Amino acid sequence: MKAARILREKIANQDHITTGALCTFHFWPGLVEIAMKAGLDYLIIDLEHLTFDATMVAEACAIGRRQDFPILIRPPAAEFTPVRLALDLGPCGLLIPYVESLDTMATVQDAVYMPPRGRRRPGGQGNLWVSDVNYETWKNEVEDQLIILPQIESRSGLENVTAIAAHPLTTSIAVGPYDLSANLGVCWKPESDELQNALKKIRNAGQAAGKNMWMIGDGSELVAQGYNFLCIGEPTMFLQSKLGELNNSCKGSHDRRPGSLQC
Repeated sequence: MKAARILREKIANQDHITTGALCTFHFWPGLVEIAMKAGLDYLIIDLEHLTFDATMVAEACAIGRRQDFPILIRPPAAEFTPVRLALDLGPCGLLIPYVESLDTMATVQDAVYMPPRGRRRPGGQGNLWVSDVNYETWKNEVEDQLIILPQIESRSGLENVTAIAAHPLTTSIAVGPYDLSANLGVCWKPESDELQNALKKIRNAGQAAGKNMWMIGDGSELVAQGYNFLCIGEPTMFLQSKLGELNNSCKGSHDRRPGSLQC
């Protein structure tokens, strides 16, 4: 799993700003090439809120596998079957939503590890990661390389974040800031003390475990705050923002013509 090793090295390098995007509203395989050409370090296909065609998602994961570009998936839930099926599509890692306890992590471990460490029954395009089907090959070439990012999105998750961050399966601790803010009663007040203290607690838990923190938001602001493992947004929102910028630029240029009506 060379793509996973590449991403792991970038995450561990505190001098490297690692950037990616979370594809929630629209996805097609060509977006992988666009992300690569844009210089992103990874892409996450979000299956939590919308269900994209499984064949299309597997094709995108195959592109990432062949090009050594990290493609991750966010499954619909931190439950055995959704996690196992997401891994069958062939990503090099998973962003796990709504992780609340070590029991949740045990469920994830069961779904991503084969016996004796778990209960996974591998299948689908994910089988193409291995050079043969022996257990040691699965363990060395897939399981030990997997990127697993548990998202803290609730009060229970926040209470257990130290143990979740320290879990051997956790590559980096992650957060769902919007859902977390809702569960803390400060939706959506990003500057609220309660949310900021929660983010600090998650970050500190990661640092105590020797692990980085995955954070989503405005990239430049996050870099200024010292984060370096970033999800800088959702591609459809990028498109909307850029279209709005171009639209305003055109209309602003028209309004600035001599004799034009000023708003």
